This record gives sequence, C-alpha cells and structure tokens, in this order.
Amino acid sequence: MSRTRLLNPGPVTLTERVRGALTREDLCHREAEFAALQLDVRGRLERIYDGVAGAYVAVMLTGSGTAAVEAMVGSLVPKNGHALVVANGVYGDRMAQMLAAQGKRFTVVAADWLRDIDLAAVEQHLASDASITHVLSVHHETTTGRLNSVAALGALCKKYDRAFLLDGVSSFGGEDIRFEEWNLEAVAGTANKCLHGVPGISFALVKKSVFAARASGATSVYLDLWRHWKEQQGGWSPFTQSVHVVYALQEALAEMESQGGWRARCAEYARRAGLVRGVLRELGVAYFLEDGERASSSILTAFAVPAHVTYDALHDGLKARGFVIYAGQGPYLGKMFRIAVMGDLTATDLDELAAGLRAIIAPAG
Repeated sequence: MSRTRLLNPGPVTLTERVRGALTREDLCHREAEFAALQLDVRGRLERIYDGVAGAYVAVMLTGSGTAAVEAMVGSLVPKNGHALVVANGVYGDRMAQMLAAQGKRFTVVAADWLRDIDLAAVEQHLASDASITHVLSVHHETTTGRLNSVAALGALCKKYDRAFLLDGVSSFGGEDIRFEEWNLEAVAGTANKCLHGVPGISFALVKKSVFAARASGATSVYLDLWRHWKEQQGGWSPFTQSVHVVYALQEALAEMESQGGWRARCAEYARRAGLVRGVLRELGVAYFLEDGERASSSILTAFAVPAHVTYDALHDGLKARGFVIYAGQGPYLGKMFRIAVMGDLTATDLDELAAGLRAIIAPAG
C-alpha cells in the first residue's frame, strides 16, 4: 500500500501538484501579495460556470462547507424573511437548524431520506403563501448520494419569483448548475470536494445586485457575507484567511481548468462511478436508493451492506488495502456504505479497489 485513497465525500486524495502548493512561502493576509492571490482565486471560482462572472461574486471564508452554507443562509435570508426549506437528508435538515439558531421564520417541506424532494408540496406553499422570500435546498444530498431535482425546483422559483439558495457544497465543480435559469440568489461551495482542494476554505457565489439592494440579515459577526464582500472587493479580508489552503485552492482550480473544467470532471466521475457500480453489481450488491443509478450522482453512490458482511468488516478490510469508504448516517448506520470517486484516483487505484471489494464481499456471498 503506497498511499491512502479517500472514497468518502470529502476531503479528497490530493494530487502532488496541489499538495506541493502547501509548501509555498509564508504570507501575511494583510499584504498585497495575498490580495492578489485572493482576487485570482475568486475570479477563477466565478469563471467555472458559464454566465456567472459579472453577475455573481465569490465571497470566501476560512471554514468548512457548513460555514459557507450558514453564512449564506444567515446573511441572505432577511431577519423578517420567511424561508421554505426543502429537505430530504441530513444537510437539508441542517439548514433548518441554522435558521432556528438564527431566530428566523421558516417552513420545512420534508421528504423521506430515500425519496426525491417534494416538488408538489413546494408549489403548494409558493402558490398560497406570499410571505415566503427564499427557497433553500441541497443539490447533492450525500446522506444517500441523491442528486435532487433542483432544476425543477429552480423552475418553480422562477415561476413564483422567489430567491433560491442552493447548498452546492457536494456538487460545485462536479455537476451542472444553472445560476440564472434556476433563479439562484446564491450557491455555497467548498474547496475540498469536487474542486480537489484542501479543507479549510469555503465560499458563496452571490448575485452581485443583492449587496446593493438590501442590508445583511446576518446574526453573526464572522459569518456575515456583506462584511467579507466589502473588504474582498479589494482582495482583503476582515479576518485571517487560511493562506496555504488558498494557495492549494488556486493550484487545484488551475489543474481543473487544464483538465477541461467542470464538464470534463463530471464525465470522469461518471466513468469512475460506472466502474465501481459494475463491480458491485457483479457481486450482487444492491443500490441503497430504490431508483438507484438514475437518482444517484456520479460523485457518490450509496449501496446496501450485504447480509453476509458487516459494514465494519467492509470498511476495515478496504482500509487495510488503502481505501477509506463512508458509513450510513442516522437510521442507516450499519445498513449502508457510500463510495465517492473524487480526487486523485488512477486506473490502478480503481483496479485495486475492485480487487478489494471482490476479496471481501465475494467469499461469504
């Protein structure tokens, strides 16, 4: 075993190119060199998807993806607003928890964790309740690996003229995101998932016009996007940024650009996921979601733990071979395992993973 390969939904296995960026010179975040670095990274983030640069602005935070989501929810949902949270997993539920902690009004449209978001219930609320200012949802709900029907949800936001806040933490850079078409006011993302950077930097891409149109709704000093945006226009930051993690993100974005951007990355994930799914299909392992491959993202797939193998045996057996997979959450602990295909994975890595899966699952089955 030469290295550990991470098959969890972030952080990811780094390329040597990105890892090397962490060794760059020490830099004070109050110096002009850091301002130039930050402006470059923010510009690259704004150019990942077509039609974003100029209409949306990237605001960076030192913190995990959850920090970016909480900053987005806290800053953009007004203190007197009303959010409609569309949830079908841990991360949709978490946005409701954030609003509760912020003391803001919200309504939850919940669906079973094994089902898609409830679009009919969303439309009923939007059609009957004019007080709703924002719709919140998760694009890729890694609880089950489901890629939610956010295009249809965005169409409803357009139809009823409601701002859409999207948790894109586990999809940004690896799945299609239509900013204007989905009526997105903001998308939250992070460095350490589909962008293949290092944990510690997250961001929100916010519609530029919002900053001039209204005041911040933030109930936090640190997680106030208005405060960060005001200083970051010139490359500065109101608080200390994780400098070396920004170096790594710059390198990861440059690497992604050289590989063909988000479309090429999405296609590569689909190819890798197809290989993993094929091996598990051969072994008789079922998708955890009833609608399986059709509903799952290419980034991560959830599978049912076979009756003759425990999750711990599967996890530990693969870890001994240099692979880290992910357990189920909540009621699915011990019943589900998840395999993500982000990061620096080679053809040899995938061959070794296939051999490990066969060695652990096949004998008892």
